Amino acid sequence: MAGLQVFRVAGGDVRRVEGATVEFERDLQRLVEANMEEMLGGVRFMASEYSTGPVHRGRIDSLGLDEDGSPVLVEYKRTSSQSVLSQGLFYLAWLIENRGEFEALVEQRLGPEAAKQVDWSRPRVICIAADYARYDLVAAGMSHHRVDLVVYRRYGDDLVTLDLAASVAGGCGSSTVGQSERMRPSSPVRRTVSDALTQVRSELRELYEELDARLLDLGEGHSVELQHYVAYRRRRNFACVRVLAREQALVVFLRVDPATVQLVPGWTRDVRKIGHLGTGELEVRIASVEDLDRSMSLLRTSYAAAT
Repeated sequence: MAGLQVFRVAGGDVRRVEGATVEFERDLQRLVEANMEEMLGGVRFMASEYSTGPVHRGRIDSLGLDEDGSPVLVEYKRTSSQSVLSQGLFYLAWLIENRGEFEALVEQRLGPEAAKQVDWSRPRVICIAADYARYDLVAAGMSHHRVDLVVYRRYGDDLVTLDLAASVAGGCGSSTVGQSERMRPSSPVRRTVSDALTQVRSELRELYEELDARLLDLGEGHSVELQHYVAYRRRRNFACVRVLAREQALVVFLRVDPATVQLVPGWTRDVRKIGHLGTGELEVRIASVEDLDRSMSLLRTSYAAAT
């Protein structure tokens, strides 16, 4: 038994509801674009049918910006298709080489501050189609880019499902950086969590590994190392982890309402009105296994809220 099974229950009896595809691909695109933040887990809509210019001669179905500030490119196929992933990666190469255009688009829609915060360390490709061949699933893992393959189904006039068939975090290094950007002498050196971990005591590295294991053991989540932090996510982020090398501590931002928590100085802090690198409104500082143990209920609460 494979795939999502949907049943209608009436009087104790169940009847299977058969899924269908949309009649026109553009119908699916319009639906997602009008509801992108809800349907794609925090991705804000930026543009539709974005032209890649007279030389490249293409059109990107949808452009968005996720909650981490990462560029998102969305491609749709009404039915099953082996071309949607390659098409998405083709457009991603153009997007990486034309960062200025995307940042100008973000500035136009969200303002100059949002444009400055665009994080190019892990741009995303989201493909939405009726199904995928096994070749697509293997190719996604081999692409070294951040890729989500999503299966959609329509049930009647008022129900649409989105099912994540595969999610790939992408590799580290310069594979997501265009050659023109690498050659810029003025490009700043950016330190990642991996860099910070090389500058801390072995005890803190071990604590980070334990935190990482416990976050992933909460359930279906996965992690992505971004420019300033490691994001742990389901549909949305449930934890953002930073390593503070100078303070020899870990800081975790959680999707927990600080008003529901009794704040403890030195451990938990309300950051709703404080600028910070990471999503979530509750800051939790972890400097020992004891801190991690007492934080577990907060981690579970945040995980449950990230649906």
